[in-house]
Amino acid sequence: VELVVNLTVPAVHAEVSTAIVATGRHVWSEKPIALDLPAARALLDRAAEAGVRVGVAPDTVLGPAVQTARRAVERGDIGTVLSAHTAFQSPGPDAWHPSPEFLFARGAGPLFDMGPYYFTALVTLLGSVTRVSAVRSTGRTVRTIRTGPRAGTSFPVEVPTHVAALACYESGAVSQSVFSFDSPLAREGVVEITGTEGTLVVPDPNRFTGDVRIARGRGADGEPRWEPVPGTGAGEGRGLGVLDLARAVRTGADPVATGDLGYHVLDVLIAVDRAAATGESRQVRSRAGTVPAVPEDRDPYAATL
Repeated sequence: VELVVNLTVPAVHAEVSTAIVATGRHVWSEKPIALDLPAARALLDRAAEAGVRVGVAPDTVLGPAVQTARRAVERGDIGTVLSAHTAFQSPGPDAWHPSPEFLFARGAGPLFDMGPYYFTALVTLLGSVTRVSAVRSTGRTVRTIRTGPRAGTSFPVEVPTHVAALACYESGAVSQSVFSFDSPLAREGVVEITGTEGTLVVPDPNRFTGDVRIARGRGADGEPRWEPVPGTGAGEGRGLGVLDLARAVRTGADPVATGDLGYHVLDVLIAVDRAAATGESRQVRSRAGTVPAVPEDRDPYAATL
């Protein structure tokens, strides 16, 4: 065994991943990489000492949807990027999950559970985050499971269930994001990147595929004038990140969803959480560096051994 996939609950991600690298094996971890920055840094340092690699979910940014959007941004299809808007709003996983308690515990909630998808996509498209501000609220301090054999069971809520965040990026762009488990009106997968020449609509960052398109103002009928962006690349399904890491191990190339990217996204999430708690803006000290692009001609089904 050369590479281990860590799909444990968030509270033990860092502990389990650290134990894996201590055996000299590479690790792909579910997000977030850890619950705090010291644990995440210790994991990455241990991995470097052991000469092994760490990859971190989400791997949806390797899919053709985000990669197509990235190429559109880099080509200048929407001009100079100015801002981004993202939204994830739902009633909460207690409505559908038979054992949702861990999603309302420390290390989860809408910010830490869904935030990695959106901020990983934003960092891939806009670059590293430098500063954040945020507000938060908790709609209910007790939730009730509504499905499965434990329906009717109540449990305490340990985290904020609605977070609104503003972020600044090294590129000069800014973003506004909503993460909520308190909305009866579900509105998920909203990612819009606005530039001087149009607004790029990116598919749900919790998915690998989807149509990418650009709004170029309004037509005579008052409706948006849409311009489709031809999709390129192949691959859909959980496991693309593990495959990318395995290929990197074999070839010596840089993987896309690295531990450093996961560390930066965690840094952003913690900064948002602290900004919301204190009412003060927070600087983000880490940087993700340049996130490698997935080659357009990569075949995810090609043999790697």
